[in-house]
Amino acid sequence: MQDVAAVRDVAAAAVPGLPDDARARVAEPTPSCPVEITLAALRGRWTTLLLRELLRRDGEISYSELRAVLPALSDKVLTDRLAQLVEAGVLERVRLPGWPARTRYSLTEHGRRLGPVLQALWDWGAENPREAQ
Repeated sequence: MQDVAAVRDVAAAAVPGLPDDARARVAEPTPSCPVEITLAALRGRWTTLLLRELLRRDGEISYSELRAVLPALSDKVLTDRLAQLVEAGVLERVRLPGWPARTRYSLTEHGRRLGPVLQALWDWGAENPREAQ
């Protein structure tokens, strides 16, 4: 009986797109699931567009520069999304000395690794277009 279970586990791990990780064998979503962690970091409207701008610049950007490139984004949502991305370890927030106070945001190494993730989401969506409802 054990041999059948072992073969089944090996076969399940060989399925493309499915991780060979014990956390992938849960029956319900958990906060420790890597996919849930990624989705939590990307949650909310505008998050992917903010990441796009940061990836384009591959450096630091200020709050006001983000406001200029995304003029329809409200101050409240921008502030919320930036805080969310800092908390997730995607962005680093640096407050510069002086008056008036200036704050710059930059992608962390962890945040830069989201570039291929966003590209994969784009590619999947482009291959499966649907009209917004």
